[in-house]
Amino acid sequence: MRHEIDAGGRREEAGRAAAAQNLSSIQMLSVQPDTKPKGCAGCNRKIKDRYLLKALDKYWHEDCLKCACCDCRLGEVGSTLYTKANLILCRRDYLRLFGVTGNCAACSKLIPAFEMVMRAKDNVYHLDCFACQLCNQRFCVGDKFFLKNNMILCQTDYEEGLMKEGYAPQVR
Repeated sequence: MRHEIDAGGRREEAGRAAAAQNLSSIQMLSVQPDTKPKGCAGCNRKIKDRYLLKALDKYWHEDCLKCACCDCRLGEVGSTLYTKANLILCRRDYLRLFGVTGNCAACSKLIPAFEMVMRAKDNVYHLDCFACQLCNQRFCVGDKFFLKNNMILCQTDYEEGLMKEGYAPQVR
């Protein structure tokens, strides 16, 4: 079976479906000078800064909305945050703690939930392991690869194998 690597469709992340349930957006809002200052959900002080963040239906100082694990400022690392077990987390820590892990079909080593992967049928691979299993040629976006007997093959090795079997490949 012939496949082609595209820029987004085959490159996926493990654990994405579970993460969507606990995902919330972060909005940066400018404080209007004529409005009453809002209270910060993190420190309970009034927000007198020029900007504030709105997340989880609450208002925050930019410095107060942080990941519970790595302490990164969530307003700076993206427009989303994750919540679970009363924790507010950045994407990487959420997937590290709660994401689904699996094993690479090529090397059998664990693939962390936050790591980018390649998929071919039911198999999942580390990006570094997604290569022809005969000649170790790595694939780039747009390259053709073939899946034969659950082995990833480059076009050259696939066609050589077909010639040995006595019939010519049909490239579509």
